[in-house]
Order: sequence, then C-alpha cells, then structure tokens
Amino acid sequence: MKKLMRTKLVVFLLIALTVSSLSLFFGGGSEDALVYSEGRPWNYPKLIAPFDIPIEYDSVTARRIKDSINQNFAPIYFKNEDVAQKSQENINSALQHMTGVTAGTKQKLINITSQLYEKGIVDNSTKSLIGRGKIKQVRIVNSQGNESVTVNAADLMSAMEAYNYLDTTVLFGVEQSRELSQLFYTNLSPSLVYDSVKSQALLDDAYKIALAPHGVKVNGESIIDYGEIVTPEKYSLLKTYERLSAESNVNNALQRFSLVGNVVVLLLIMLVYYLYIRIMHPAVFHSTRHMVFLFSFVFVWVLLVYIIAHFRSGLMYLIPFALVPIVVTVFFNTSLGFFTHMVVVLISSLVAPEASDFVLLQFLAGIIAIMSVKGIMQRSQLVVCASLIFLSYTVTYVAQYVVRYGTVTTIDWHVILYFAVSCIVLSFAYFGIFIVEKIFGFTSQVTLVELSDINHPVLRELSENCPGTFQHSLQVATLAGEAARKVGANVQLVRAGALYHDIGKIDNPAFFTENQRGVNPHDVLQPEQSASIVISHVTDGLRRAEKANLPQVIKDLIAQHHGRGRTRYFYNKALKQSATGNVNPEPFTYPGPNPQSREAAILMMADACEAAAKSIPVPDEENITGMVNKIIDGQVADGMFNESPISFKEINEVRECLIKRLLTFYHTRVSYPDDVRNDTTDDSTSSPDVITTSQEE
Repeated sequence: MKKLMRTKLVVFLLIALTVSSLSLFFGGGSEDALVYSEGRPWNYPKLIAPFDIPIEYDSVTARRIKDSINQNFAPIYFKNEDVAQKSQENINSALQHMTGVTAGTKQKLINITSQLYEKGIVDNSTKSLIGRGKIKQVRIVNSQGNESVTVNAADLMSAMEAYNYLDTTVLFGVEQSRELSQLFYTNLSPSLVYDSVKSQALLDDAYKIALAPHGVKVNGESIIDYGEIVTPEKYSLLKTYERLSAESNVNNALQRFSLVGNVVVLLLIMLVYYLYIRIMHPAVFHSTRHMVFLFSFVFVWVLLVYIIAHFRSGLMYLIPFALVPIVVTVFFNTSLGFFTHMVVVLISSLVAPEASDFVLLQFLAGIIAIMSVKGIMQRSQLVVCASLIFLSYTVTYVAQYVVRYGTVTTIDWHVILYFAVSCIVLSFAYFGIFIVEKIFGFTSQVTLVELSDINHPVLRELSENCPGTFQHSLQVATLAGEAARKVGANVQLVRAGALYHDIGKIDNPAFFTENQRGVNPHDVLQPEQSASIVISHVTDGLRRAEKANLPQVIKDLIAQHHGRGRTRYFYNKALKQSATGNVNPEPFTYPGPNPQSREAAILMMADACEAAAKSIPVPDEENITGMVNKIIDGQVADGMFNESPISFKEINEVRECLIKRLLTFYHTRVSYPDDVRNDTTDDSTSSPDVITTSQEE
C-alpha cells in the first residue's frame, strides 16, 4: 500500500511538472499561441476582432509603395558656404599673381568658378548614385537652413567633372594651361553635403503618409475564419492584431482564457493516460519504476517538442516522433506503446502549425512503427522501420497537400527533407533503447535475443559442466516459448529465462539426476542435506546471474521457477525416517517467491513437466496427459499461481500446449521384429515421489 501511494505521489508530481512547464509556452500571449503562415489555412476557430484594428498594407504592397517613394525622393543637401568661399578665394588669388594669362581669361575663369559653386558641387558617391538613376532630384538647403530649392540632379557636377569641364573647354589652348589645370585640380572641392538625419526624417514622413491604414476592422467583425487561406492581406491584419494585443490590456482576458483552456486540455490528456495505465495495465501501474519512466519519458519528449516549436514550429517535423512507440513497445507492449505515442502527439498538436495534418501524419507513423518493431530481433529491423515511416510521411504529406491545394507545384520540399532527417535519426533508435535499459534497468527484446545465444559464457559453461541440465534447459526453452506464444506472453523473455533458470547447478552437477551416470550421491546423505544442496541451485543461480550482469527479469525467473515449493521426495523421505512422523517443512522449501508474472508461471509448468516426462517408461498420450495434468493441478492446488496474473484459461492453454509438444518430443518408436521389449514395468517409476525427484534434481 505504501509503495502504491508513493507511486501515485511521484506520478502526480510528474503530471503537475508537465502541465506547469508546458503552460509557460502558452503564457506569452497570442503571439506565442497562434502559429500560421502565408498561403496556409487558418487552423484555429473563427477569430473576432476584440477592438478596432486598422487595416494596413501587406508586406508586398508596402514594399512597392516604398520603392516608388525611394525612386522619386529628393534627398537633402546643405550648401557649405565656407568651402565655396575659400575655394574661390584661393583660385582668385592665384590667378591675380599668375603672369602670361590675359585679364579676359582670368575673369572668365572666375565667373565660371562662381557659377559652378552657385549650382553646387557634389561628392563622388552622390554623383555615382545620380549616374545610376538612384537620385533624380536634390533638395538644397542654405547654411542657415531656412531656404531650400529643388534642382535637377543631372545638372550637378562633382569636383572631378568640374575640373574636366574647365580643362577641356576653357583652358584648351590657353597660355599657362598646365599651371591653370593644376590650380583648379587642387582647389575645386564639393560644396554640397548630404544631410542624412533630415533626409531620413523626411523619407520616414513620406512612408508614414503613404502607408497610413486604408481601413478599419471594427470591434466584433470577423478577422479570419477556420480553414480560410492566410492571404498577404490577412497575414498583415493578423500581425497588426497581435501587435496591438501585446501593447494593450484589451486582450488580456482572452489570453487568460486561452491559457486556462490549454492547461485543462493538458490535464485531461495526462489524467486519461494515468487512468488508462491503471485500468488496462495494472502490473505497470503498480511498478514505481515503470510509471516514473513512462511519465518522465512523456514529459521530456513533449518539453523538447515545445522548445523547438517555440523557435520555429516547422522544425517539429525534424523530431522522430515514431521513437516514442518504438521505445515503449520494446519494453512493454504494443497497446501501451500506441497509447503513449498518441498522448505525445495530442499534446504536441497544441503547438503544431497544422494540427489536423500533424496528428494524421504521426498517427500513421506510430502504427507503422509498432507493426515494424513488434517482436524485434535484429537492429536491421529499425532501418526497415525508418524507411517505411519515411515513405508514410512523404505519401501522406503530399496527399494532404494535394487535397488542400489541388497541386504539388507549390509544395514545400523542405518538409520532405525534415522527414528524411528524422527517419535517419530513428534508424539509430537502438542507442536510445540501450540508454533507457541502463538508466531504468529495463530489458529489451534485442537484449533477450542476445542472451539467448548459446555461446554466451554462462550457457557455454553450463553445457560443458552440466550437459544433462543444458539439454533440459533447451527443451524447457522450447516448451515454454511455445506456451508463451499460445497465451500471448513474452516469448523471448520466457525462452531466455528457461535457458538460465538452472545455471546454479553448475556448482554441484552430480547432485542432479540429469547429470548422473549411475552414481547418486544423495544415497549417502541425510534428507535435509540433500534438500539443502538441491534448493541451493536457486541461490547459486542468482549469484551467478549477478556476477554475469544478467538483467533483473532473468534473475526473477531464476528465483521464481520453483516458487515456494517443496523438495517433496526428500521431505517424504525425512517423514519416513522420523520417529514421530513430524518434520519441519522449512528446510525442504525453496526460497521463492512464487511466480509474479505469466512468464514465471509458464516456466514453472514447463520445467516441472519436462523433467517429469523423462521418468515415464511409456511416453504415450495417456501417460503424458496424466502426468501434465497431475503436476499442473498440484501446482494450482498449492497456490503457486495466486500471485501471478495468469488466468485459469491461460493455464489450461499452457497445459494443452505442453501435452502436444511433449508428445512430439517423446513419441514412441515403431517396434521392429528383432526388437527385444520388456513389457514389465516398475510401478515405482510412476510414483509421485519419482516424478517429483526428477523435476527437483
């Protein structure tokens, strides 16, 4: 009871942690909650304007308007009078002191220089923009900033152009032309300076006027309906709605309701998951380790999904969601694996860009994953599984796109690339399985297959030191595996457990009948001594399993394959030798516990029946059926299966399977004429004591 309460407490804490952590992603207002993109359908309920929303231009139209303004915009330049005055003074002074030049030429040069500076001389970068058609007009402001005039930009010259003009048209053929060229080259400087601050302010004002809202969505009017395509105009309107919602308190109530709604949905999903495990998988529910793993796994997984979706929702398709059902199916079963997968998918759909498409994609992928890894034996199955899931993703995504848009020409092929990356990661799922095994102490089907290799060091030692026990273990593995398949138990687990269940006999092989060769050391021992040696093969087996680092599930089968049964042969022998007829049964009782799982119960039945079958002189159908019924009925009567979840129906199915397989093992050969057959049989060989001794030793 205390363990169950502790399990519930831990699980409820994990549920609270999951809901509270994921709720943070819903607490950022509508901008975090709404996920949409241009050209895609609106996947939320009809959105009603909670306040008046100005209708602004969409990005394409706004860019076109701005380009038009930029093309015709006249930047502001201010005239630097000091530069113009100083340059003209230097030129005038030099001309006055220059000989060999006529007075008329000097005056002409002074007048032209004055005219150039009157229009204004620009810098080379400005002239380059004018030449490329980027600037058509220039607004010139005087040094005081109180007067401005707009001129044609093409009429303005740079300092180099002014120099070339003078050099080629005025100074050509004039005396002292070389000295005059050097004079103007040195003193001509730009007099118009670009005013970036005033120009940008003027440009921003032009933008503001041109891009002013051209309408209003009044309070209560529909913004967009479910399934409606998000056009550029709608996209701009939604962005305006989000911006105004974030800036004002008008939409706070809606945000709070949205947060509460998401929290309620998360709680409902997690509580349904909890109740499903409690009702449908009670063995898992009563295991703290299993429950902590499942709820921690869900929490970590969806937290990863929400973090990635918070930055960019489209990257969710990079996440290998099919890893969830694979991991859970490998360690538990298909039904729990699929339900866990759908819990993760449903929670993730709350932040998915297109929830309905997302759920369908992952639903199909989960089914394919479970079918592909059910009864997984080899790592190559994961590669096949990943390939099938990629095919499912691609076909389903393309089909959904065609249904919605009627074409594949505009499909986003990056999503297909995301699918490929996620499936490549999925093909290496074995590493994730290995990590879970080490952290939580679980055992996967792949590990069980590896343990079933008879070249394992422990099994090789068993075959060398106890050949009879080894053959017995192989026979029990075959019997138990068939019976487990019949009732839907874990076939690979019961097979592996059967191979290792008697490894404790390696220490004393001669004390067990299947390894004896005519000499029975029990003949010279007291019943208590013999029982102690026989019983010790369970504790010795556990010690060897611990040393070999065998999984806990194998150790459990070693400990439980005799349960709390007695070594009846030696117990009865002690009763006969006792003068009072009273013997303490505890020294003759296995340490147990009784089988706690269906696999342990199946192994107990198969072990006892296979050992007893060797003691039947004539292993025909009647004798084998009687023997199997007697042993299993005795185990049921002794309460061996009371702690196991195996049902009476399943016990009978195991009984029928064991009889059928034992008849195949020990079928009677045809008697040939020259065979010598002794029809007399020793009645003692079919006695309960002999049968019991065979299974014990």
